[in-house]
Amino acid sequence: MQYFIQLIVTGLVLGSVYAMVALGFVLIYKSSSVINFAQGELVLIGAYMALWLTVSLHIPFLLSFIITLIFAVLLGFAIERLFLRPMIGEPILSVIMLTIGLSVFLRGLVIILWGTETRVFPPIFSENPVKIGFVRISQVYLWSLVLSVIFLVIFTLFFKYTDIGIAMRATADDQTAALSMGISVKKVFAMAWAVAAVVAAVGGILLGNINGINISVAEFGLRVFPVVILGGLDSVPGAIIGGFTIGIIENLASGYLDPYFGGGTREVTAFIILVIVLMIKPYGLFGLERIERV
Repeated sequence: MQYFIQLIVTGLVLGSVYAMVALGFVLIYKSSSVINFAQGELVLIGAYMALWLTVSLHIPFLLSFIITLIFAVLLGFAIERLFLRPMIGEPILSVIMLTIGLSVFLRGLVIILWGTETRVFPPIFSENPVKIGFVRISQVYLWSLVLSVIFLVIFTLFFKYTDIGIAMRATADDQTAALSMGISVKKVFAMAWAVAAVVAAVGGILLGNINGINISVAEFGLRVFPVVILGGLDSVPGAIIGGFTIGIIENLASGYLDPYFGGGTREVTAFIILVIVLMIKPYGLFGLERIERV
């Protein structure tokens, strides 16, 4: 039982990061119907930026964290303005291909600036584990879970109660109606990319503190895709629930099945779930089912 609970707790930590990054996928898709295949590279850039500020410039971690979030906002605005806005009116497939090219460009930029070797954050949290009942939890895991939940709550309240959040929801539901109400769809698109970059940066920083970072962190965006499909491409609650669900299932599979299969079940499990969901419920658990009439 202790081992099972330990796996659940670790899965919750992983799932919280999944939920953060998946939120970026959902925001961009809801506002513009575009699947952003560069989300993993935004995770990578956020992690390296915070590490560079902390290690190379010797800036305290908390301040580095804040600066990285500000940088992520500016990066999101820049990507939308320079790359995505000129594509307004173009076929969706062309825009999706643009995000794939953008992912290659950003990954190459990271390699040029920081190389490919694995780097680790200096010890930010105490190495003494926290004991909750009969389960010991590393403080970096505990703080990662707490920070992820805090940010998820903040963004949920942001979408529900702020004027900008309501405008983003209105644009996602009907762009034409939003325009008729005086909402600037271009500004909503820019805000969606900015928020997507922020949640990706937070996810990258948390991952970096847990495992260290190298160029393979960019693949995290692809690993999050089953989360988005499970919850629904256009569902913010689905991204959160899907993230925690996939994180727990992956960790349980790794803990109990790896001894029989020699490892690797964590990487495969999520995509098995993706295939099953697409076969049974293509729009995800909470996605809006679209019916086209001709």
